[in-house]
Amino acid sequence: MSELITADLVDLDLSADTKEAAARSLAERMVEAGRVTDLDGFLADVAAREEQMPTGLDGGIGIPHCRSAHVTEPTLAFGRSAARIDFGAADGPADLIFLIAAPAGADSDHLTILSSLARQLMNADFTDALRAADQPERVAALIRGDEPATAESAAAKPAAAQPAAQPAAESAAAEPAASDSTASSAASRAASEPVAPSRAASEPVAPFRIVAVTSCPTGIAHTYMAAESLENAAREAGVELVVETQGSAGFDKLPAATIAAADAVVFAHDVEVRDKARFAGKPTVDVGVKAAINRPAELIAEARGKAARGEIAAPADGAAEGSAPMDADGAAGDGFGTRLRKWLMTGVSYMVPFVAAGGLLIALAFAIGGYEIASAKSVADHFVWTETSSWAALLFQIGSAAFTFLVPVLAGYIAYGMADRPGLVPGFVGGYIATTIKAGFLGGLVAGLIAGAVVLAIQRFKVPTALRGIMPVVVIPLISSAIVGVLMYVVIGKPIASAQEAMTDWLNGLSGANAIGLGVLLGLMMCFDLGGPVNKVAYAFATGGIAVSDPSTGSLKIMAAVMAAGMVPPLAMALATTVRGRLFTKTERENGKAAWVLGASFISEGAIPFAAADPLRVIPSSMVGGAVTGALSMAFDCTLRAPHGGIFVVPLIGQPFLYLLAIVAGTVVSAGLVVFLKGLRKTAEPETTGQAGAGAAAGGTTEDESKVAVAV
Repeated sequence: MSELITADLVDLDLSADTKEAAARSLAERMVEAGRVTDLDGFLADVAAREEQMPTGLDGGIGIPHCRSAHVTEPTLAFGRSAARIDFGAADGPADLIFLIAAPAGADSDHLTILSSLARQLMNADFTDALRAADQPERVAALIRGDEPATAESAAAKPAAAQPAAQPAAESAAAEPAASDSTASSAASRAASEPVAPSRAASEPVAPFRIVAVTSCPTGIAHTYMAAESLENAAREAGVELVVETQGSAGFDKLPAATIAAADAVVFAHDVEVRDKARFAGKPTVDVGVKAAINRPAELIAEARGKAARGEIAAPADGAAEGSAPMDADGAAGDGFGTRLRKWLMTGVSYMVPFVAAGGLLIALAFAIGGYEIASAKSVADHFVWTETSSWAALLFQIGSAAFTFLVPVLAGYIAYGMADRPGLVPGFVGGYIATTIKAGFLGGLVAGLIAGAVVLAIQRFKVPTALRGIMPVVVIPLISSAIVGVLMYVVIGKPIASAQEAMTDWLNGLSGANAIGLGVLLGLMMCFDLGGPVNKVAYAFATGGIAVSDPSTGSLKIMAAVMAAGMVPPLAMALATTVRGRLFTKTERENGKAAWVLGASFISEGAIPFAAADPLRVIPSSMVGGAVTGALSMAFDCTLRAPHGGIFVVPLIGQPFLYLLAIVAGTVVSAGLVVFLKGLRKTAEPETTGQAGAGAAAGGTTEDESKVAVAV
């Protein structure tokens, strides 16, 4: 196993003035060391990670990092900036910059080393030693752990080099016990007084116990830094704390006995906590991972305060009262629009498997027995094993049964995204009522949002201790279901049903330019983020239209346009890598082979590796091709009853040959555009990328492409 960092990956005089420039400077060192194969592709992955959440930490630290297919082995580069660079930390810019690169399939040994480094960043002696070191070899040895970071080495550092602020955990540790100088210290004492054991007590008192879970999108740095910060603050507060780090190297579940004995739970996460139900019934603090790094003492104090007051599953710290568990998927302070999108996407993600299973079964039934099979008798009363029509009717009725769950599942899991498990019952009830009053997909959306809001409102009320045990299983389901039922049946259900009917009539009436315009819009949405939220909104709109027993012709046209456009990006990238392979890296050419199958199967995510490496060329090209395909599909009056399947359900499509023509046209347009745009950059390379690998770019062979800094 190669060393994580060597002296040539250390820059003690980093001259960059922006985080992008800093990342590029350090990444170029990785390229020269043979650790990164495609500079621009890797930097695109770093930028994508940075967009999810700033990587600056209190104490003058920046840790840009990512997992990337362009990394050959886990690597770390270090830069020290006298001018300081803004990485979005609350206390100001950073002077210590760590660029962490992990390959897409990094082994657990390397990731364990990276997690150990992340924990060391919470140690003031370690960061002080890095600021004091004057040789790259010394810095590399410190980071590898070959040399200890001692207090003596930190003391030798000039005063002018002291950081602007220390990490929150270290700052808390440096405060005298009787000091009132910080709000977090005061908050910690005030919240802990009701439950803190007395030092003068004659009998021993059990310590306060907390279990915590930390996780971040890449599972490399923030996950382990948050764990270390919480552990440091817990020791200072006299609290027993055990952390489960759900990182890239895997995770070991906390023992059930440890969880059962805990007095409170702290979730510090930016992705969904795995097996979250294990912690049900405990006072819970639910925040983003950076909150645990920056203010761990406050979180521990809040957990103790909630336990003292008997609060169960209370709102996350720093969020408005009634914020949802799913809010932790993003940074603290997300606006209502961002939270709303997450709630809706939660419902859609759980609904899509029902759509795919039910829709494909129905499509297969039509292929076997024809469209008249929809009026067949129930197979429970009449089924002949040797008759093809009976099997077709069976498949149709199973698929139709799956479709009956679509709206209830959508509503139930929207409510779940808002209020966790207590939202499921009123959400499902409201969704079912939406189907009975013919409010459809739109009614399910509204029912889910109402159910989640009602549950959150009920949870605001303080109840006697004796009633807390029956709240989640009796009181909340009873009251919330009654309220949601009344609202859906006699207040808002009928207006929503009327709106749904009006929208259906409008879709049926689309023709000519209006239909083509809708096809263009749907094509653009399907190709904008390649399986992301915008793509899923278009897909949910289409599947919602066909998720009825007798979908309209307009709905079938929309489904056809959406699937056709979604197939274009991976097919276009596959075609581009075939006809002009020299414009792509070796890895991209290999991905292009797989993209043929992914595109043909209607898996838009097959184009993501190309978009991540070169978003400014790939995404616009994909959108143009998707718009062409969507417009042509609508213009050709193509229809589709199946919600998935790609080319494998073409026999079930109305106007199948014209449908394939629309897909081919969009694919050719997208591939042509991306080849043209990449060709322009190829021509400009000798003048614009001389810093790293210009010579290789000018005359290197395709075998050299993975060795140079220029992303071809």
